[in-house]
Amino acid sequence: MTIRYDNRVAIVTGAGGGLGRAYALELAKRGAKVVVNDLGGTRDGSGSSLDAAQQVVDEITAAGGEAIANGASVTDAAAVEKMVALVKERWGRIDILINNAGILRDRTFVKMSLDDFRTVIDVHLMGSVICTKAVWETMREQAYGRVLMTTSSTGLYGNFGQANYGAAKLGLVGLMKTLTLEGAKYNVKVNTVAPVAATRMTEDLMPPEMLAKMGPETVVPAALYLVSEDAPANAIVNAGAGGFERSYVTLTRGIHVGADEMTPETIAARWDEISDRTGEIVPDTGAAQGAMALGGMR
Repeated sequence: MTIRYDNRVAIVTGAGGGLGRAYALELAKRGAKVVVNDLGGTRDGSGSSLDAAQQVVDEITAAGGEAIANGASVTDAAAVEKMVALVKERWGRIDILINNAGILRDRTFVKMSLDDFRTVIDVHLMGSVICTKAVWETMREQAYGRVLMTTSSTGLYGNFGQANYGAAKLGLVGLMKTLTLEGAKYNVKVNTVAPVAATRMTEDLMPPEMLAKMGPETVVPAALYLVSEDAPANAIVNAGAGGFERSYVTLTRGIHVGADEMTPETIAARWDEISDRTGEIVPDTGAAQGAMALGGMR
């Protein structure tokens, strides 16, 4: 069965190029009305221009689709709220939000300024919070919504020189997990994609022969499935170069000891048991993990 988005309205942030552009074009091709949001700044977040977003809109309309360009910064709550109000006025609803906008300010932690750390957090994490908050009540009221966060291998597993980016990207996983619980009874599903793709953000981070296999189009299938009508919820999907995998936050069976054994020495002596991944699980909620700790997991 072909996945379609007819009569759906989608907002894609950072859609002037790279992954966001690819998402916007494919959503429109499959019937969605698309808001192409892009500040139009440089890779480090400076500057602004509506040109990139408008070019994507022109591509969509030339192919017979419907789209509008928007230049709001995802860090500007008032501008984002205005964008959402304009979209609702024009199309009456908002069904899909893809939080894709991002910047890079890579440096080793010792050389990284607090401003560089804070700015990356503001764009990736707080930008996604601001955009999601702006559409959340609409999605609840219409009993339908699909929100996609964008994490990264850096957030999930770490990469040298990207402490700010990694902190922001793992924060988005935590945001997804709680919003999944809060949105469930309203049919608002939240997922996260972890792309590996050749874009402006990664063009000097990998060799050309690798980048050639990792165009944005190799991530699109995962992203579009995760915002489809039959999407799962609370999923972290890694995508790129033809590979698709799921990442999980797991819990080992560990140990459960009495009060007389609750010492650092016990932890040291039984570290291998605590770390043993045999039979590890994925708790449904933080509360479930807490209950397991109280009662032991055996």
